[in-house]
Amino acid sequence: MNPFLAFGQIVVSIGLMFSILLQARGAGLSSAFGGDSSVYRSRRGLEKTLYRFTVVLTALFVVFSIAAFLMTNQTA
Repeated sequence: MNPFLAFGQIVVSIGLMFSILLQARGAGLSSAFGGDSSVYRSRRGLEKTLYRFTVVLTALFVVFSIAAFLMTNQTA
């Protein structure tokens, strides 16, 4: 596997983990017992930007994974 491809996949995966963890909603004790509010609300401001960033990172992770798979199959 290409070392640059591997490094890129690691960086994207770490960024993806952090962006998902930052989106945790209702992480308080009340949500553990079903006290979470089920009211729908739209994302706005920073929350919307973080959501879009997470989607972009997910797409990049899929591209890196497919590229790594294809490069591994070509050398075998």
